[in-house]
Amino acid sequence: MTQVHANRREELGLFLKACRARIGPEEVGLAPGPRRRLSGLRREEVALLAGVGVTWYTWLEQGRPINASAQVLDAVARTLRMDHPEREHLYRLAELTPSRLPSSVEEVPDAVREVLRALDPLPATVVNGRFDVLASNAAQEELFWEWHSMPCLHKNLLWCCVTEPNARQFLLNYDEEVPHMVARMRAEYGRHLGDAAWEEDIRRLSALSPEFTELWARHEVAEPRARLRRLHHPRAGRMNFRLTELAVSEVPGLRIQVSTPDDPATWALLPSTRRSS
Repeated sequence: MTQVHANRREELGLFLKACRARIGPEEVGLAPGPRRRLSGLRREEVALLAGVGVTWYTWLEQGRPINASAQVLDAVARTLRMDHPEREHLYRLAELTPSRLPSSVEEVPDAVREVLRALDPLPATVVNGRFDVLASNAAQEELFWEWHSMPCLHKNLLWCCVTEPNARQFLLNYDEEVPHMVARMRAEYGRHLGDAAWEEDIRRLSALSPEFTELWARHEVAEPRARLRRLHHPRAGRMNFRLTELAVSEVPGLRIQVSTPDDPATWALLPSTRRSS
């Protein structure tokens, strides 16, 4: 473990200790007990309430190099009553990508999910105006399963592009795609002015990505259109897809994105993107 990682882990332990020190046992339904010398929760109480092992949580506070999944960190964050900035800080210190507010998830109709499955082997996904990924078929998930160098917590196409360090290596026409996506989001934003989830999402993304901040400040708007998406797949190599978007009539604002190989070479490489290949 490098010194930077060691310092980050030490800071994580101090942060967790401070968070549990501010919560009294009676606040979470526990009896204070006659031998309690310090205010706040004990490590074993945090572990119990979060549903994690005492040893694991102790090691986390001690700064040991252990794996911490998003689900487990979420449980710890809920137990310690962290607000959104604190939860984001927790994820950074634990070396996971920062969490984002849950999307106001629209229900994807069963018929649309059937369409996604029927489109396989063409990669296809359902997104909303903020590019939250609401449903995907197996071909889509397997095409991008090696995209992230860190665990994917966002479930959002735009966040994945501007916060993933390796995005430009994978998305070869990044400088065309990302400005288009931001312009699309800006156009959709006009329908959601004042929406707390949208405002907070934009604020967080601006804080994380100077690139997004610059693009957002342009006030460019765009509509959905067919376009070329050029990828470099870690195993299959260079692939060219024609991206088509279809509106979901049952739920306004939802669109199905379908990636169709744009040339014979990409068609031939498509099977090699599958994990079973």
